[in-house]
Amino acid sequence: MFTERVLSGMRPTGRLHLGHYHGVLKNWIKLQHEYECLFFVADWHALTTHYDTPDIIEQSVWDMVIDWLAAGVDPSRATLFIQSRVPEHAELHLLLSMMTPLGWLERMPTYKDQQEKLSGKDLSTYGFLGYPLLQAADILIYRANQVPVGEDQVPHIEFTRELARRFNHLYGREPGFEEKAEAAIKKLGGKRAKLYEELRTRYQQEGDEEALESARALLNDQHNLSLGDRERLFGYLEGGGKMILAEPQALLTAASKMPGLDGQKMSKSYNNTISLREDEDSVAKKIRTMPTDPARVRRTDPGTPSICPVWQFHLVYSEEGRKEWVRQGCTSAGIGCLECKQPVIDAVLEEQKPMRERAQMYMDDPTLVRNIISDGCEKARELASETMRDVREAMGLNYG
Repeated sequence: MFTERVLSGMRPTGRLHLGHYHGVLKNWIKLQHEYECLFFVADWHALTTHYDTPDIIEQSVWDMVIDWLAAGVDPSRATLFIQSRVPEHAELHLLLSMMTPLGWLERMPTYKDQQEKLSGKDLSTYGFLGYPLLQAADILIYRANQVPVGEDQVPHIEFTRELARRFNHLYGREPGFEEKAEAAIKKLGGKRAKLYEELRTRYQQEGDEEALESARALLNDQHNLSLGDRERLFGYLEGGGKMILAEPQALLTAASKMPGLDGQKMSKSYNNTISLREDEDSVAKKIRTMPTDPARVRRTDPGTPSICPVWQFHLVYSEEGRKEWVRQGCTSAGIGCLECKQPVIDAVLEEQKPMRERAQMYMDDPTLVRNIISDGCEKARELASETMRDVREAMGLNYG
């Protein structure tokens, strides 16, 4: 029924670091070759926790988009846009808020968790409570059915699925729905119509999930149906009404294995990052001064790689032969810490080189970035407008 469409967003926190690259951007670059992808700057989301410092957002937006492009996100393959430039997100968020049970928001595991983590801020705001709903609107407005997330974000996708289900149940019954659905079945042709009816019966009477999947596949192959008929048949299949909002799936992504300079997770709050386009001398200096195994006071003292932050970098950047050289050299004191660090410096600089080159073009001519985002916002608004037309009609707001 819906195109295989991926949606993912990032809050604008300024320049990105290698943790962002290994945790998110490498995955985006892969996905843009496999799906229709929409990647957006979540600037309204930034206000849910930084409503008192909005002045930092604008520069952070442009720095972040240049980093996306530098990393290899391709605007000819993916749509890049800014959330606040597509006001339909806000309209859908408002309309969904009318039917979202308060308890669903209060139960979100990240709600209390974030309040504890950011205890220095007053987060007893409606915006903070409602940010999972805004996140759901971001997804549903594009009928995105694949959302790349880590394990901790899966509850947000489940919440979004429940919301889509509730919306379709409340508003999906159009006048004469069953008659229209029956008429649409006839358009499938005798053989396919009979198969659809059999699969629908098996699913509704026996809860046969395989029958449901087979029926969905059958409908996805029907190119002679109008979008409205197709949606009706998807809704009729599951015993509901017309499917207006698509239920997204979580596309699980592996957690970033990129450590910080001190061995903790790479994070600006720990001041242990290497930014994507950092100056070469600065990168080399940061890695040369990284802490190592405290047992290696002198060059002749043997060490233990597993407790050394530099070893964590070798796990990301070194092939097996190099790792064996580090293991042997460190445990026997055959190599010093500076010798161990040099291949890491070389590998990080090698990874960053094409990023610096790609970024330079956008630094030299900022209008290129503005144009990419302007085109992306236009495409995103077209998709969002289609969804909102259906949502307004379903909710009885389509009067002229």
